[in-house]
Amino acid sequence: MALHPVVERVTARIAERSRRSRDDYLARIDAARIDAPARRQLSCGNLAHGFAASGGDKPMLKTGAGANIGIVTAYNDMLSAHQPMEQYPTLIRMAARNAGGSAQVAGGVPAMCDGVTQGRTGMELSLFSRDAIAMATAVSLSHEMFDAALMLGVCDKIVPGLLIGALSFGHLPVLFVPAGPMPSGLPNKDKAAVRQRYAEGKATRDELLEAESASYHGPGTCTFYGTANSNQMLMEVMGLHMPGSAFVNPNTALRDALTVAATEQALRITALGDDYRPLGRTVDEKAIVNAMVGLAATGGSTNHALHLVAIARAAGLIIDWDDLDELSQATPLLARVYPNGAADVNHFHAAGGMGFVIRELIDAGLLHGDIRCVHGGDLRQQAQVPTLQGTTLHWIEPRAHSADTDILRGVAEPFDREGGLRRLQGNLGRAVVKISAVAPEHRSITAPARIFDSQDALLDAFKAGALSGDFVAVIRGQGPRANGMPELHKLTPTLSVLQDRGQRVALLTDGRMSGASGKVLAAIHVSPEAACGGALAKVRDGDPIRIDAEAGIIHADVADAEWNARTAATIDLRGNAYGLGRELFGLMRANVGTAEQGACSLFVHDAAYDDAGSAER
Repeated sequence: MALHPVVERVTARIAERSRRSRDDYLARIDAARIDAPARRQLSCGNLAHGFAASGGDKPMLKTGAGANIGIVTAYNDMLSAHQPMEQYPTLIRMAARNAGGSAQVAGGVPAMCDGVTQGRTGMELSLFSRDAIAMATAVSLSHEMFDAALMLGVCDKIVPGLLIGALSFGHLPVLFVPAGPMPSGLPNKDKAAVRQRYAEGKATRDELLEAESASYHGPGTCTFYGTANSNQMLMEVMGLHMPGSAFVNPNTALRDALTVAATEQALRITALGDDYRPLGRTVDEKAIVNAMVGLAATGGSTNHALHLVAIARAAGLIIDWDDLDELSQATPLLARVYPNGAADVNHFHAAGGMGFVIRELIDAGLLHGDIRCVHGGDLRQQAQVPTLQGTTLHWIEPRAHSADTDILRGVAEPFDREGGLRRLQGNLGRAVVKISAVAPEHRSITAPARIFDSQDALLDAFKAGALSGDFVAVIRGQGPRANGMPELHKLTPTLSVLQDRGQRVALLTDGRMSGASGKVLAAIHVSPEAACGGALAKVRDGDPIRIDAEAGIIHADVADAEWNARTAATIDLRGNAYGLGRELFGLMRANVGTAEQGACSLFVHDAAYDDAGSAER
């Protein structure tokens, strides 16, 4: 199948826009390539430190024979998605030894749980934790002991951070090793209903806690299709997983077999062999386009409108929200997984999952099938489904047809002709909206602005009975420079209550929403942000605000002369500078790029990026 013309055009545009920065990046990783075990470069004293505690692997590490894998782990046992990874290093070391290599834990990275910090002060560290993880990954791999790397991580900022950091070592082959989703518990829709009743005062805290703990009930990723599970989709369509690894449940024989297979494959594709597959060559403009298409086709998390920009930049590639919007308009919506539907990711996987989605999109010319995947083949092979025959791992072809068309459909009969994400623009700036979870009748609104400087201020107004009539809630001072761009998911139950009462409501903010958010129209990531003099700071209570997700518009219906004469309100940020470690992140807040630049603090002095014209619009 020939490439879809939009996919072909956007890919070519990214390649041309990125030519200088991509060439520079590839030159750097080519210069870093070593055709011998990396540790042979080290002095005797350096090397002795590197293998002093390596036990049975010490003789191999000492002689310099065989490839050595660096394991970068995001394990902790508070985060349910990462708890299963506790024993992965032991399993990986054993598998590497059996395959003639070795493996060492190169380092650990932090792993925040957005579910724990949602609505709390700690959420102001969440987005910047991605950049901290990238730096920790670089520190882990900086010892020059490793010929390949395995990244152990699943959740929201962790996978993007690991990938950004690993791309600084793009000469190394790198595979991502997930843990999989927890088995299905209380359905997400039922949990959301209890949350909404609690917001109305109709459910007790005990009832809410019972519902929450029945939904989040064991080891593994949360089962809704938020950022964590969108990460796993991206790793599949970018060719960075062993095929079909994304949604296999933890603590199963199949999950362990896939971890062993990833270890063995990492040893096969080093520069020491004849199938060298460095990460920096796998993550090219085609893989990034695949990621945007996959996000649109599955109704994935809006957080990736930030993360993908930063990931691309780490590989010398420059993308923007126009690219995402154009691809989304050309990509049909193939999946309905909560919050876009009632099913969870386990149901999605059982219906055909990523194998079905990848094959359908390749056949429609919407994915680049010829990317150089880490498993040794191309993206069509990535669509294969892992299975155990006895104790032996095999891959079989994906389902020919969806097992449940309420959850998963082919390109010929999609849920929607367009994908789940859109770019908005107008006199308020540029923003992103996730439309796949919003009913068609709620995708546009014109209503008076109600201005709040925090989500708690809106919640207080709700509790006081002060939110009557139609309105657009403008929550400003929530951008990356203001306070680290926290998610405002705590607003979802309250705004849902108002919408269910018959009020027309929407959210407009320079902050973020959770990947689990849906139902209520939310124009988010507004850029420029209010704290930097963006147009949100000009909005006044009562201004008519128009948001039209399908037309791609955010607009304050204020006369041009009046609008141009207004001065931006000053955003008081004094309360965001200290407490719960926020004082340690002042450097990131001061240097972070705009939302459309990925809200990233790591590339502030990159002249090639600035020259490419992706500065604040």
